[in-house]
Amino acid sequence: MINNNWISFFLITCCVFLSLTALSSLVRAIRGPRFTDRLMAVNMIGTMVIAMMCILSVYQNQSFLVDIAIVYALLSMMSVVVLTRLVIVRRYGQLEREMVTPILEDRRIQK
Repeated sequence: MINNNWISFFLITCCVFLSLTALSSLVRAIRGPRFTDRLMAVNMIGTMVIAMMCILSVYQNQSFLVDIAIVYALLSMMSVVVLTRLVIVRRYGQLEREMVTPILEDRRIQK
């Protein structure tokens, strides 16, 4: 624990602010009209949790929390990459189906 009251107050205030913004991002993730909005909100929540873990590491003088934050950051990055790839493949398949269907209908009309 940090002995200086001002630094302690500042760190706790930062954690409270990050918690409130994470909650607002959670609302955005729930209400987001598109999947990409939800994906960005979840990514923001992950980033804020990582920042809170680093702040708590300084506040409590526990270095292992930084290691946990690094692992959490790697997992968060991998999940965003996988979900983004899923969105791209899904959208590409949708565009492919839209392009194929009119061509087949045109061939039937010409015969």
